[in-house]
Amino acid sequence: MDATRVGDRKALLDSFDSVRREMDASGTMRGMDSFKTRAFDMVASGAVRNALDLKREDPRSRERYKGVEQFLTARRLVEAGVGCVTLSFGGWDTHSENFKTLRRQLPALDVGLANLIQDLHDRGMEKDVVTIMWGEFGRTPKIGDSTADGRGHWPPAMSALIAGGGLKMGQAIGSTNARAEVPKDRPYRVPQVLSTIYHALGIDPGKTFPNGSGRPMYILDDREPVAELL
Repeated sequence: MDATRVGDRKALLDSFDSVRREMDASGTMRGMDSFKTRAFDMVASGAVRNALDLKREDPRSRERYKGVEQFLTARRLVEAGVGCVTLSFGGWDTHSENFKTLRRQLPALDVGLANLIQDLHDRGMEKDVVTIMWGEFGRTPKIGDSTADGRGHWPPAMSALIAGGGLKMGQAIGSTNARAEVPKDRPYRVPQVLSTIYHALGIDPGKTFPNGSGRPMYILDDREPVAELL
């Protein structure tokens, strides 16, 4: 990062401090809704800025997350009050070198995810935070559909890992046929997983919001949750 860019960032940081003082003095903060106020407070107070500074974390904890620091950042952001954190890790579009890629990435993913969930339990946050790991779709059951050692896109079946949120853990729900081609029993779709997460967060998926034309739209049309988790 060159000196000009560093200076720009310092100017932005200084502006947050001065804007906060001006808004407090003018009473503008009172005119914000609670969500905007909370979001502004997180930035202006430095809570998020501090959360992103991993040097503030215990060195022993940083060592546990070595190589997978983004999971530690996610935990610190949640602790700072950020309501939703999206974390992208690795690349899983294994049209080629499927096994080589997984052997490299899966051990690191295991470390990051296990540490994150353990930390949430140790801090008494496991009932307040829902952790979900999933992708866009599954991969072709047959090796070589893309290249000799690759797996292509496979929408008919995929899996998701869910932890916390006061949901019932320790379960494997549903299954596919022997070749992992299609769901065999207890098939669930993406909206049903989302409905379950919303339930854990205290959000009614049956609520509506206006679209661009003012027409009321349900948060989810399919609102049946994953019954085994509730």
